[in-house]
Amino acid sequence: MHLLTVLRRQPGDTFDAGLIDGPRGRGTLTAINADSLTLHFTWAEAPPPLCPIYLLVGLPRPQTARDILRDATSLGVAALHFFRSEKGEASYARSHLWIHAEWKECVRHGAAQAFCTRLPEVSHGLSLPEAIGRLPAEAFRIALDNYEGADHLRRSRPAPTKPVGLALGSERGWSARERDCLRETGFALAHLGPRVLRTETACVAAVTLLKAKLDSP
Repeated sequence: MHLLTVLRRQPGDTFDAGLIDGPRGRGTLTAINADSLTLHFTWAEAPPPLCPIYLLVGLPRPQTARDILRDATSLGVAALHFFRSEKGEASYARSHLWIHAEWKECVRHGAAQAFCTRLPEVSHGLSLPEAIGRLPAEAFRIALDNYEGADHLRRSRPAPTKPVGLALGSERGWSARERDCLRETGFALAHLGPRVLRTETACVAAVTLLKAKLDSP
């Protein structure tokens, strides 16, 4: 049990605790029984809302998806929508991560890392148009593209009071048809500079830049 074997708590010791999508607080281990623990909790207020950043990600290899799920949750994004991209590997959608819902544990780990109880909305197996349809209608829309991005993401100007839809293509990039779809649905194409980054690295860098612009916790 994590509380005893990792945190090494003894009766009388306290620890951080939280309820999913509920309050945070402090727990106290009051007794260790033969087959159970006795705990007492003191709850504070629920954490603030998640940052209004909605990620659309071309379905990457499972380990990359795990990293994105964990780190984007830690950064506090509102949603992650993984879509089937034209250049992506179709077999990724059949991995244990998605078939057996292992992605839920990645999200919980990311929230625990940030000491936040709020979890983002997660969906997978969508088409790109379906993923775009999950965005709030008023969202500022921008997609990362190493090849056709017109300007650096840091020069984008999302309104601080509006949500942001951030799209990242598959590890092999966008197809011409996908770029057309993005442009037709209001996305501007941007880049993160001349270096080609791993998808999970680009995701963290882009979300961090956007959070700074939104002045979000």
